[in-house]
Amino acid sequence: MIKDITIGQYIPGSSPIHKMDARLKIIAVFVYILVLFMIKKPVSYLIVTVYTATVVMVSGIKVRHVLRGLRPMLWIFVFTAVLNLFLTKGTALVSIPIFKFTLKITHEGLSTAIIMALRLAFLMIGSSLLTLTTSPLQLTDGIEKLLTPLNRIKVPSHEIAMMMTIAIRFIPTLSEETEKIMKAQKARGADFETGNLIARAKAMIPILIPLFVSAFRRADELATAMEARCYRGGEGRTKMKESRITAQDIKLIIIFAVCMAILAAAEMVIEI
Repeated sequence: MIKDITIGQYIPGSSPIHKMDARLKIIAVFVYILVLFMIKKPVSYLIVTVYTATVVMVSGIKVRHVLRGLRPMLWIFVFTAVLNLFLTKGTALVSIPIFKFTLKITHEGLSTAIIMALRLAFLMIGSSLLTLTTSPLQLTDGIEKLLTPLNRIKVPSHEIAMMMTIAIRFIPTLSEETEKIMKAQKARGADFETGNLIARAKAMIPILIPLFVSAFRRADELATAMEARCYRGGEGRTKMKESRITAQDIKLIIIFAVCMAILAAAEMVIEI
């Protein structure tokens, strides 16, 4: 389950999505996420499904690899759906008597549960596609350039971009480390699957301690490597490859804007 986390991973490729300027991809993903929290109609989610599937195919990333990234978040989807299913008031569809209480599944609750599950799934897919098609170096440069205007008010844009990228990049690394530690502890007879909640929490201690030690060791090694390369922050630094917005990038962002406009029109006009 842990090894299925795709956020932070990068898969090299030569697709138009891979070649797209990192700044435009970051902006597009933020707009995409913002739109996801604004739409509510089934036809809007149908358009989002078609759009997202098209982007995945154009990117060249295998569909099963993208969907595999949803597995670690499955319990969040289920938990969110159950809460909305039983706690949303409205027209009752099913009543389930439990002791002295009666749980009601309402039409509005069912609709909200489905929408929230789809919203979270698309949010994860969109975020994963950003890191899967953008190298850590490109991602750092993109975030830094987007934050550059904040330098006027003494905000260290380069350092913030570097910290964000390192944090994202270390997600799959720590996931792999956790998987290795769990297998090593199981080989020594550790049991993480039986017992009550408190027993399982105590069983996680042999995993957490070596994981924290490994994380601090990796951070120290990274700091030493950066010092050995005379890293002194963003001021005065030059780049071997300067990112530029090409004609193809403009075409892709226009297509994205048209899709978002169609989505907004469908949300406002079509009654379904």
